[in-house]
Amino acid sequence: MTAQTIILIFTLVIYLIIIFVFNKARIKYAGGKVGKVINLILVTVCLLFIADYVIIFDNIVDADVLETIKALFRTAALAFLAYGGAKVADS
Repeated sequence: MTAQTIILIFTLVIYLIIIFVFNKARIKYAGGKVGKVINLILVTVCLLFIADYVIIFDNIVDADVLETIKALFRTAALAFLAYGGAKVADS
């Protein structure tokens, strides 16, 4: 196993833990500001997960295209979190 594979497995475990915990919390705290914040976190984590695991398509897609896709998903995650956070703060 390469160092990159070990890091990807480790981050996969962390992502799965985050998604599992916040999904349980979303069920418990449905509605209200807390529910909205939990949904924001879940969507952000999912977008960051996609950005990190775009590397799976390394053999199919050019490296420059992969870096662009990774940057777009990371930017989308942060923009979604910022916009959603501002909406929650206003309400």
